[in-house]
Amino acid sequence: MKLRKILFCAALAGVMSLNAQDNVVTVETAKAGSVIQPTMYGIFFEDINYGADGGLYAELVKNRSFEFAPDHLMGWQAFGKVEVKNDGPFEKNPHYVRLSCAGHNDMWTGLQNEGFFGIGVKRGASYRFSVWARVPNGKAQVLRVQLIDEYSMEEHQEFASQDIKVTSKEWKKYTIILKSNRTMQDANLRVFLCSENGRNGDGVMDVEHLSLFPVDTWKGHENGMRKDLAQALYDMRPGVFRFPGGCIVEGANLETRYQWKNTVGPVENRPLNKNRWESTYTHRYYPDYFQSYGLGFYEFFLLSEELGSEPLPILNVGMACQYQNWDRESAHVPATEADLKPYIDDCNDLIEFANGDVNTKWGKLRAEMGHPVPFNLKFLGIGNEQWGDFYFKRVKIVGDAVRKAHPEIKIVGTSGPDSEGHNFDIGWEAMKEQKVDLVDEHFYRNIDWFKREMNRYDEYDRTGPKVFAGEYACHDRGKKYNHAGASIYEAAFMLNLEKNADVVHMATYAPLFAHVKGWQWRPDAIWFDNLRCARTASYWVQALFSQNKGTNVLTTSLSNPTPLGEDGLFAQACTDTKKGEYIVKLVNTREGDETVRIDLKGIKKLGEVKAITLDLSDYELENTVDNPNAIQPQESNVTASGTSIALTVPAKNFVIIVAKK
Repeated sequence: MKLRKILFCAALAGVMSLNAQDNVVTVETAKAGSVIQPTMYGIFFEDINYGADGGLYAELVKNRSFEFAPDHLMGWQAFGKVEVKNDGPFEKNPHYVRLSCAGHNDMWTGLQNEGFFGIGVKRGASYRFSVWARVPNGKAQVLRVQLIDEYSMEEHQEFASQDIKVTSKEWKKYTIILKSNRTMQDANLRVFLCSENGRNGDGVMDVEHLSLFPVDTWKGHENGMRKDLAQALYDMRPGVFRFPGGCIVEGANLETRYQWKNTVGPVENRPLNKNRWESTYTHRYYPDYFQSYGLGFYEFFLLSEELGSEPLPILNVGMACQYQNWDRESAHVPATEADLKPYIDDCNDLIEFANGDVNTKWGKLRAEMGHPVPFNLKFLGIGNEQWGDFYFKRVKIVGDAVRKAHPEIKIVGTSGPDSEGHNFDIGWEAMKEQKVDLVDEHFYRNIDWFKREMNRYDEYDRTGPKVFAGEYACHDRGKKYNHAGASIYEAAFMLNLEKNADVVHMATYAPLFAHVKGWQWRPDAIWFDNLRCARTASYWVQALFSQNKGTNVLTTSLSNPTPLGEDGLFAQACTDTKKGEYIVKLVNTREGDETVRIDLKGIKKLGEVKAITLDLSDYELENTVDNPNAIQPQESNVTASGTSIALTVPAKNFVIIVAKK
């Protein structure tokens, strides 16, 4: 990484030496302006790019309940005598495997799981294996559980092994702890059927829901999140957490839409769902991409709480994905209240699940899952990135019914997939007519678009719904990856979000996660493999805004403002009345340095001042799992002169000045 220092003038003489060409940033501190909502900057999660199973959700076994279709052993290698059966103990996951004697003293029966692009394990770490098992004929058998390096040059492939003795004819859950003596990206899990004397099995054992988790998950939850990925979210200090999508809310058809009621209750009985992103692109095709729903709505609400974020669930409005169905009316539920009643019930029941008393049906389930205290849900999105009369008719029916039952809940609608144009315009008009509380805008656009939109929200209607910039990211033509050259424009654009905090109440970059061996979409905020993660330049832009968002906007002006569509200096200030700080954000998108003086009007002097710098000047540079710290914020102390601060903002740098009052 090329490090460059910001040059600060510590003395008044340095301040006064600035010439007429230097840019003066004037901040009016006497009056705090628009309130910056606590939800202003947040995160959007969708199970794309193996973001859930194989990603944030810490389960290490692929197809743990043998429900993948059409191949119920997808992800497994079977050897010996193995039979898939479908009358198991869990109604919504009926498949299990019967392991029987292979018929010879030197032949073995068992299974081997490949995990998600391998199973990542760390030296000295412990892993919790669990299985539901029985011996249907009553003859005790042993399940030998191993972590293996299949291609090891050592005498033994296994490097952790433990036996589970199964004696009951009834289904029971068994749990053991395996400790790894090595670090590997691509280990496998292997189980053998053995007899009580340790030789190959001489009986029959049924096994279901074979699961392997790190013991050290986020907050120690058994059905938990991968710790490093959840920590990266926590470090962003997100104010809002939108879930579970995204296009998976809709599904390629209604049969594969996301249904939150299938994601709560015991994990063993949460039915599998085909992921809408499994087969969207033939050039990035993953035939083994399913949703186990182990990361479900209870886990989403709990994670929101632990991150300190407001939960923002998005529910289906009776429509399949319009991109995949276009104008086929038959792909969607008829736009009548009777036909849409199940979708209305889903919304109202979810509010009860989140906020209801423990004596209600869904509040009781939440309590049984471990959280008797309500989650205090305030927002609900109805529909995702949909447009036209198809959407307008259905969201009105569903939205009106929800509003009647729960007037305290703020409704989020959508302006569709476009950032401007006919569908965008009529989307906004429809949402105004329906009096939704927020409108979700999406824009995945190139650098030129972002340069043209630096004043996007200046002229928005202040009396209508508020803005939720729910999905956005910047890329360059032919460079759809997380390089510094695009991220600087995200930073400059976000200054306009903050300036217009009276109308923009939420913003979430998207997508959030991507596995380096299993992605369909980029750029993304956080890249990861089975053991490591990289917080991208875009991640750091989002994090710095969220960590330094303040409580109120301050009127900010530049002596040499940058013309729309051109490169130059952009600035915006706010105050944090809780912390007693003034925060000035500066973004220089030019190829040359900018000498700047910040004048804070209306105060007598400044206290301690620091600078946080994100150097994005190396256009091609990106953080990767092999080089995760190529781009990261740097802090330094600053000496002010009275109420002025003089500095040079280097080319393509994002700088935050934080001054104590």
